[in-house]
Amino acid sequence: MKKVMKKLAVALSIGIGLNASLMSSSAMAADDNVKVGFVYVSPTGEAGWTYTHDEARLYLEEKFGDKIETSFVENVAEGADAQRVITQMAKSGHDLIFTTSFGYMNPTIKVAKRFPKVKFEHATGYKRAKNVGTYFDRIYEARYLTGVIAGHMSKTDTIGYIGAFPIPEVVRGINAFTLGLQSVKPDAKVKVVWVNSWFDPGKEREAADSLIDQGADVITQHTDSPAPLQAAEAAGIYAIGYHSDMSEYGKTAHLTAAVHNWKEFYAKRVQQVLDGTWQSEDVWRGMDADMTQLAPLSSAIPDDVKAKVQALSAQIAEGKLHPFTGPIVNQQGQQILANGQVMDDNALRKMDYYVAGVEGKLK
Repeated sequence: MKKVMKKLAVALSIGIGLNASLMSSSAMAADDNVKVGFVYVSPTGEAGWTYTHDEARLYLEEKFGDKIETSFVENVAEGADAQRVITQMAKSGHDLIFTTSFGYMNPTIKVAKRFPKVKFEHATGYKRAKNVGTYFDRIYEARYLTGVIAGHMSKTDTIGYIGAFPIPEVVRGINAFTLGLQSVKPDAKVKVVWVNSWFDPGKEREAADSLIDQGADVITQHTDSPAPLQAAEAAGIYAIGYHSDMSEYGKTAHLTAAVHNWKEFYAKRVQQVLDGTWQSEDVWRGMDADMTQLAPLSSAIPDDVKAKVQALSAQIAEGKLHPFTGPIVNQQGQQILANGQVMDDNALRKMDYYVAGVEGKLK
């Protein structure tokens, strides 16, 4: 039934338009319910970034029942269209609106000024206001672990990485992955191709094929579709998914994935709105809070490697291991961190360089 309702909501948002979708939601709302809206940059689909947010939305419905009502709009382009959609949600009586893409940051801030009684939560951004909070998970922790796995599974010591946009969160993931890779094989390389899109299966597939042609025998990504997994499966090599478990799209290729888990964070923020205790804050938690996870490990990974990854996961969760611990040098050989030094959050948030071992130019 939930799948049917989900498909109906999708049909409303695509086929009838935003206003009709939100009017349908409002017609079912009780006066004292909390209305929770979600703005998505890509389709909800069955895997990827938006899929994880929508899984959490469905979790909220199960957890809170008739205390809340949720709605969503998918495929919302960053920029002016995002501002239009967020404004419509605020106008239609939503109490809490999650805007789930980096490019929604400025539109969210602008709309929040016009609707001071509405609470907003913006994913991956850094601009806050009295009624705007920000959140993300420390997915770089899982990235590091997937790099360790790639180091053990690659035979060519060449990894292909498909990036969306060269912004700090994506660069941080590339560097974390490379550090994990080089903890196993110090001379291994990561080749990066930028597709300048969060979700473009055609470009992602083309980038993956290009990297495979250049000798990559493990493909990973910071994009939203399973196209890179499918390319790896077709080529008979390994792949590491991102955002969610993508094993369905490459049963032989898929080694694991770095996964976001928004469920309990969303539940906490909704409960705070219900209790009247919500306040703007910045949340950035990782494996310690189960906000960052690894998808199940493939049976192709040797047992000793699985045990090593599990031990490293525990160390990260306990705060005993930080992926960005020196010595770390950049592509030019300049020291970023001295031996034993741990990178602080401010430096992590502003990362705009490649570490040694990443091929290609960032700027």
